Amino acid sequence: MLLHRPSVYLALSVTSGLLASVSPASADCTFTPPLTTQTKCVKAVAIPGHPLRSFDISWVNPKRAEYYLGDRSNAGIDIIDTASLTFKRTLGGFVGIVLNSKGAVDNNHSGPDGVVSHGRWVYGGDGDSTLKVFDLDAPPAAALKNTISTGGTTRVDEMALTSNGKLLIAANNAEDPPFATLFQANGNAAKDQTKKLAHITVDPAIMPEGIGLSLEQPAWDPRTKRFYTSIPIIANNPMGCNADASKGDITCNGGLLVTDPDAIEDSFKGTIINVVQGAFDPKTRTGVIALKNGCGPNGASVGPDDNIILGCNPANNPSNVITLVINAMTHKETPVIHITGADEVWFNKGDGRYYTGSSRDCATPGTPCPTPNLQKAVLGVIDAEKNVLIEKVPQSSGSHSVAADSKRNLIFVPQVAPVATVGTGGDTTSVGAGICGTANGCVAVYQHNVKSRDHDDDEDDERHDD
Repeated sequence: MLLHRPSVYLALSVTSGLLASVSPASADCTFTPPLTTQTKCVKAVAIPGHPLRSFDISWVNPKRAEYYLGDRSNAGIDIIDTASLTFKRTLGGFVGIVLNSKGAVDNNHSGPDGVVSHGRWVYGGDGDSTLKVFDLDAPPAAALKNTISTGGTTRVDEMALTSNGKLLIAANNAEDPPFATLFQANGNAAKDQTKKLAHITVDPAIMPEGIGLSLEQPAWDPRTKRFYTSIPIIANNPMGCNADASKGDITCNGGLLVTDPDAIEDSFKGTIINVVQGAFDPKTRTGVIALKNGCGPNGASVGPDDNIILGCNPANNPSNVITLVINAMTHKETPVIHITGADEVWFNKGDGRYYTGSSRDCATPGTPCPTPNLQKAVLGVIDAEKNVLIEKVPQSSGSHSVAADSKRNLIFVPQVAPVATVGTGGDTTSVGAGICGTANGCVAVYQHNVKSRDHDDDEDDERHDD
């Protein structure tokens, strides 16, 4: 996302502890006119509490049959049972929505934001620069086991885990300069042992300070044993481009930061390590890969054959009109045309498709859409073997979060409530209310008729076996 750093902000709501486990009524979602796509909406799951005005990243743990949503409106991580498609509970203790001086949601200080899980453990980033660690097997009142500061003043945003859940990387996207934190995580341990290992930044020649640059969604590739983190904008890519929004439209492409957690972990001697990463080094296979195909990415997700889908976004570079797939081994780039504007992206192993939470897709395919009136929100569906767009499904405005249950081939897309209900940040179309059947927002669940490939087991690497 583009960064907005208001100097004044107001707390809207703060909720602590665990919200009551209430199962509100869910509905069969509807579209007017009816959908003609392969991908159908099969259920709209309601979330109790405040109507959904603001949410961020979502995640699915197929083995637990649970979906997790960073719900700022209710200051917690919502949990939906992906087998019964019912709301279960909310993990509370986050700052919730914070407003800026104009009354809009201040994404940089609101929380929760990023969320990931492995086994019994859920990790959530908060707007006060902390990582929160929850034990799902603990009694609800004692689920929150740890709160760890990353040392910043703005949110802990998107994050990723190694296959076995023992190492976690999280981005503080709104700091200046932005940074990532590498944590030791819990894997399948019964007790929390999460701790910081390293503070990671990018060489200022690549990401200059003071111009609002960002780090976004990381992804883990078990074959190369590397984290790959999207960088929306890097300087001099191409040479002479503009990376400073205060000087006009951005004309620089983004990059992909490659991090070797094993090398960092091996260097850890009890004191947090400061790591500065530069341009990509083919010897260590780490550093920043400069993207070449007109992509300023937010989202990242590892697909088949070590391909990584990147959610290019005109909010970063107004000329972006594609989604990009890059191979982690060869760095070959393959543009996916006629879909852009994604924040979170997700590869569903069960059906071999990428899904994009594209809040800023171009209303006219292939044509730049630098302003909101030229953009629309869709769920993008992409064939991950051929890297071609299959279809787009209309969503509520601002729809940017997506996650899939690969065992059940269900795709989860949260919808904001109408602007008439929640004010600034709400849905400015009629799509969300039609999907949800209410004016409170919901989580829409999609599915299409593709037989499960049933290969969801994690590919634990040899170095990090349980």
